[in-house]
Order: sequence, then structure tokens, then C-alpha cells
Amino acid sequence: MEYAAWADIACEVLETPYPYGAAHASTGPDDVDVTPDRLHPAFHGSYDWHSSAHMQWSLVRLLALAPDQVGRRPIEVLDRRLTPEAIATEAAYLRDRPSYERPYGWAWAAMLVAAGQQTNWAEALRPLGEVIADLTLTWLPKQAYPVRHGVHLNTAFALALLFEAYDELGRADVVDAVRARTVEWFGQDAAYDTRFEPSGTDFLSPALSEAELMRRVLPEAEFAGWLSAFLPGLGKDAHQHLLEVPVTDNSGDGQLAHLSGLALSRAWQLRTIAPALPDVASVLREGADRQVEAVLPTVTGGDFMSTHWLVSFALLADQA
Repeated sequence: MEYAAWADIACEVLETPYPYGAAHASTGPDDVDVTPDRLHPAFHGSYDWHSSAHMQWSLVRLLALAPDQVGRRPIEVLDRRLTPEAIATEAAYLRDRPSYERPYGWAWAAMLVAAGQQTNWAEALRPLGEVIADLTLTWLPKQAYPVRHGVHLNTAFALALLFEAYDELGRADVVDAVRARTVEWFGQDAAYDTRFEPSGTDFLSPALSEAELMRRVLPEAEFAGWLSAFLPGLGKDAHQHLLEVPVTDNSGDGQLAHLSGLALSRAWQLRTIAPALPDVASVLREGADRQVEAVLPTVTGGDFMSTHWLVSFALLADQA
């Protein structure tokens, strides 16, 4: 993979201040200054808070995977953002607004904290991981139903990343809470109907996101049985469209650009669940490969509305 090119584009978009989607809910007439780096000194640029968080996760991962290829620019970008003062501001913002970026942004920010454990940014990031853990433990008991669509509020995708991050961070309380809620919400699901995937602006497959989460929380043998019941015929005579390249759009329309991310997230999830279905594992991997190959040029060469976030999903697929 072209890790150097991925690092370059991640730095470029993080250093692009506008356009910027703040998603800031003003609390009064004096709370209207949404200048990106004032409002979010760590997570500005890259269009919005969550994309800034996960593109910084991408830089930390790329520095670990290929430090000789990516050079010093990612370190310089991260050094300016991941300071104790900036992270304290971000943590306070989340505490004051407990539904902000829930759960997608939380999950990616937690992944950044976990990835940064063995770096010079570990201590600065620690309060961010703590506040997201507290928010997650407060939120999960109150969420009556999971969200099953294919965009940011998808519950399964966020829980998968939160599970991974807090497992790495040694927070058994968060891991156990995620596992319990996952089994409660999804454990009895069977014969899932994927005919209506994807929706027009999806960047996640609801079915595959759920399967990828269940892979993490169930024992291997139990997951194989669950998956066969959940997506019967996957890789054989059913759900074939999940293995094919979706229609993508690189015109600069941010919502339609989601479909390139769908190809990459499907590839990641197909690769991770493939071992549970050994008879069709090669078919699932081939479907994943097709989807990655189709959108890979867009990761670094597309419009800003694609490049400001796709590296992270390419990395998930690459490392699966």
C-alpha cells in the first residue's frame, strides 16, 4: 500500500481549515464563535470533528506501520494538536455536551487514544479516553434500541471500535458493558434481510457492521454458528450484492461520497468475518478485494469530500 501517499493526504486535509462543519449547538447569543481551531483545538480541519479525529488516528497508525515511509510531517501535525491543553478543551466540551458526536466520533476518538498509548502523546490523550469511557457507560443503559442504518449513528460500528479501543486500554468495565449490550441487542438476530442495502448515502453495511461486532464479542465457534444463521447463504446464493462494488460518486457531493467509504468498510468487514465461513472465505475475500481496488484511487486522488476521511477506512480494510 502507498502509506506515504496516505500520510500526505491525511496531513493535507487536516491542515485544510475550510470547509468546516462544526455541528456546534449554540447555548446562547454569546456562544456563536465556531472558528474551527478555537472551538476544537485538537479536532479541527478535515471538515468535521469526527473526521479530524479518525484522520489523526490514521497518522498514528501509519507512523507505527511505516515510519520510514511517512516521514516527520505527521509528527509535526500531531504535535501541534495533541497537547494537554488542546485535549483538555476537547474533553471538557464532550462533558458539557454528552450527546455530541455520539457514538461515531466517540468511537474514533477512543481509537486514537488507544493507538497513541506507546507514543509521546499518550499522557495528553488520557483524559479524552476517560471522558469517552464515562459517557459510554452512562449512555449504553439509556439507549433502548440499536440504530441499524448505514451512516454515523449506526450502533454496531461504533461499538466495535469502542470494544477494540477499551480492550487495548485495559478498561474491562467498558468492554463488558459493550459486550452485554451487544448480545442483548443482536444475539438473537437471524435471517437478516439485506435486499434494501445500500441506502443512497450509506458508508456502512448495517448487516456487515453487526456481523463484525458480533465477531468480537462471541467465542469463535459460537460466532460461526451465529453468522450462518444471521446471513444464511452468504458467499453462495444470497447477499451477493454485499460483495460487489457499489455505485460511487466523486463529484464533491459529500453525501454521495459516502458510497466510496461503503466499499472500503464492506471490504474490512468481509475480510474479518471470512474465517468464520471457511467454505466461502475465498469468495468473501475476493469481494473485498474488488471493492478496495475500485475506490483506492479516490482515497488520495479524489475530491476533498472524499479525501478528508477515506484513508481511515482504507486502513481498516488494509489491516483486516
